[in-house]
Amino acid sequence: MNLWTLIDPHTLVELARHSDILTVDCRHDLADPASARRKYEQAHIPGAIHADLNRDLSDLSKTGLGRHPLPDATAFSAVLGRWGWTPGTRVVAYDDANGALAAARLWWMLRLTGEREVAVLDGGLGAWRAVGLPLTADIPRRAPRKVMVEFDPAQIIYTDALSQMLQKPQILLIDARAVSRFRGEVEPIDAIAGHVPGARNRAFSENLGSDGRFKSAATLHAEFQVLLGSHAPGDVVNMCGSGVTACHNLLAMEHAGLAGARIYAPSWSGWIADPARPIER
Repeated sequence: MNLWTLIDPHTLVELARHSDILTVDCRHDLADPASARRKYEQAHIPGAIHADLNRDLSDLSKTGLGRHPLPDATAFSAVLGRWGWTPGTRVVAYDDANGALAAARLWWMLRLTGEREVAVLDGGLGAWRAVGLPLTADIPRRAPRKVMVEFDPAQIIYTDALSQMLQKPQILLIDARAVSRFRGEVEPIDAIAGHVPGARNRAFSENLGSDGRFKSAATLHAEFQVLLGSHAPGDVVNMCGSGVTACHNLLAMEHAGLAGARIYAPSWSGWIADPARPIER
C-alpha cells in the first residue's frame, strides 16, 4: 500500500508489522505546549516518537513570520536525522486534534522535501483508542542518521509574494480558521482580529464528519469544488492563524483529488506583523 494522505488504525498496524514505519506523535496544546510531551510520555502508539510543534516543526527565533515560522530545511534535516529517518522511510503522523495540531503540518513539511510515502492517521489518537488498539509508555530508540533535505520553494508562499498574487483574480486565498475568527468577531490568540482582504473561509473543522474522521474523498471534492468555482487547485493558497491548520485544508484537498494548492506559511499572525497591511472584518 502506498501512503499518500490518510491511513486508518488497522492499516497502520498491518504496515508496521511488515515494513519500517516511522510513526510520529504530533500532539500539541496551544494553551500549554509542554503538556503534549507529558501526554506522550504517559501513553502513545507503540513505536511512535514525539514531535514538538514549537521546537521540531517551527523555528520560533524567526520574527515577522507568524507564530509558527517554518524552519529552514537544514534545521528540519537535523530533526529528521535525530528521529532516525532516511529518505524513503514511510511516515505516519497523528495527533489528538483530528490531524490539525500538528500531524498535517508534519505531513506538509515532508511533502515539501519531495517525500510521498507519508500519511496522517485518520481520526488521530481517538480513532486508535476507539478500536481498542494498545498504547504504551515505552520510548523507542532509533539510531540517529545523517540526512539533508531541501524544501521546494514553489510550494511555500510568503507575504511579499502573496501581496502580489492577490492582485490576480485567478488566485483564491482560503482561510482555515473558525468563522468567528475569520470575521473578526473574536480573536483569542492573535493581536488583531480579521482576515486578509479577499480571502474566503473554509474552517478546517468542515473537513471532518461527526466521528472526527475526514469526510469521504467524494464529499470533500464536492464541497471544495463549490468553494473553488472556476479556480484550479493550483490557484489556491491556504492559510490559517499560524500556518498549521492550513495544512489540514491542504490535506483534505489532496485527499479529494484536488492537488496543487500551496500554503501561505506566515498566515494571519505573519500578515499582521506589519500594521500597515490591510485587513477586513
